[in-house]
Amino acid sequence: MSYFMINHEKASSLAKKYGTPLYVYDEVKLVERIKEYKNNFKSNKFDTKVIYASKAFSCVYLYKLLQKHGFGIDVVSLGEMITAIKAKVEPSDIYFHGNNKSNKEILIGLNYGEITFVVDNYGELQAIDEISKKINKKCKILLRMNVNVEADTHKYDVTAHLDSKFGMLSDSEEFELCKKLLNQNTHLRFDGYHCHIGSQLFTLDTHYRAIDKMLDLINEPVILNIGGGFGANYTKEDKALTAKEVSQSLINYVEEQLIKRDKKIKSLMIEPGRSIVADSGYTLYTIGNQKITPNKHYYFVDGGMSDNIRPALYQAKYECDLVDRMDEEKTVKATIAGKCCESGDILIEECMLPPYKRNDILIVYSTGAYGYSMASNYNKLEIPGVVFVDEFSSKEVIKKQEIASMIEREIDL
Repeated sequence: MSYFMINHEKASSLAKKYGTPLYVYDEVKLVERIKEYKNNFKSNKFDTKVIYASKAFSCVYLYKLLQKHGFGIDVVSLGEMITAIKAKVEPSDIYFHGNNKSNKEILIGLNYGEITFVVDNYGELQAIDEISKKINKKCKILLRMNVNVEADTHKYDVTAHLDSKFGMLSDSEEFELCKKLLNQNTHLRFDGYHCHIGSQLFTLDTHYRAIDKMLDLINEPVILNIGGGFGANYTKEDKALTAKEVSQSLINYVEEQLIKRDKKIKSLMIEPGRSIVADSGYTLYTIGNQKITPNKHYYFVDGGMSDNIRPALYQAKYECDLVDRMDEEKTVKATIAGKCCESGDILIEECMLPPYKRNDILIVYSTGAYGYSMASNYNKLEIPGVVFVDEFSSKEVIKKQEIASMIEREIDL
């Protein structure tokens, strides 16, 4: 009998120890990917920085791991900011994104130290200016540009089309107002420009076009942050670029374009998220009941769209196995359905598996990005815990939510 192993641990043993549903990360594989970016995103022409895009998955333990390898941290909310503070991330390594930062978020960011705000619009810059002057704190500014380069991906993942909610167009009045305010300011240090064109991209063609647009903006050396969005492999059909390919190709292109244009930059930054954590993560489920209809054979699991919304939201595709029956013949065309009260709660529309057995443990691959981070309490289901497995042991880095903690904020009037 063949078992699925995550380093030294049987996946079924992890399910037994921590319960299901359960998010599991292969820490060895994760660190290898971190190092691959760190070791290859380098240039002798300008400084470089890899910044982790927290929205893919964030927790204190991961932030500490990234800090060990010199990564910056991209945060987009007060919750992610407080997580970074708890993980003792250096202020200089925090990049605060978002199109609608609240005064509270700005204040906490400024009080923590000289972080970088990635400014989305003029109103936000005005708020940062007023608050920084009031409390006499300084910070660094990157202006987020809408480079109007439309990526070839799901429409929800495109972030740089003409009418995007993100960033400023280079010919807009808003951009001119931002530049004017920064030129008059002593508390806010303009460092450069940021863009992000979309997510789950399998080529760099649109990144190259975005880089061209960014280089058109500069007349003196500044920081250029070209975002992330690099793809990850979810199924055998996916052909994502490696971290090495992404890093070296982008560095080479920017170096060539700088020579061609006779320009210089201070630093080049990228913001990978999904491509770091996606295929390092798995979700374990326990199979409960089955149902055979005229056209479907359902295997029902003890989670669903509450712990992985991506199939319902993005029509995302995944692959799976039964962890203790890896070598058995797969004779059943199964549909993996969750327990939520929604017809659309389908995790995998069609897959081949061995015959049904109640209480089998099912593993879904490549759930490390946008699984836990997009989990919800729909139907009042608890959000699963998160476990990391290294060469020596497994450790719980986020506890499973308890029902009592879910309802403790409710007021019994």
